[in-house]
Amino acid sequence: MWGHRGAGSVSFVAFRKTVHRLTTPVEQLDREDLAAFCAASGFTAIGDLEPRSRAATGGEVRSVRIVPRAGAPALEVTFSDGQHSATAVFLGRRKIAGMTPGRRLAIEGMVARDGKQRVLYNPRYTFLA
Repeated sequence: MWGHRGAGSVSFVAFRKTVHRLTTPVEQLDREDLAAFCAASGFTAIGDLEPRSRAATGGEVRSVRIVPRAGAPALEVTFSDGQHSATAVFLGRRKIAGMTPGRRLAIEGMVARDGKQRVLYNPRYTFLA
């Protein structure tokens, strides 16, 4: 009798997850999946990054653009951990092979603040599968 109730509670949990997946917008589901991936990977949450400190974080590339800084090109890569976003700035570069929106990466570097945005200048990065 107890085993049957346990099986029923498992199917109820599966039913709730299915209902959640069917009634939640795709963008929110993607953010939840990305946040779970980042937490499982052991990254420091972008929201917890402190300026003037070294940090190892990661997430998914949201945008890549070339912005001139002091007359030289700089590649700005905005990435997100599902809850917050930050920008990695690669000074003197116009492109990085493989750096495209949707790509997951691990990033390590010194955190700065530009207004309200967290910025990492010339960080080390590793592409993730």
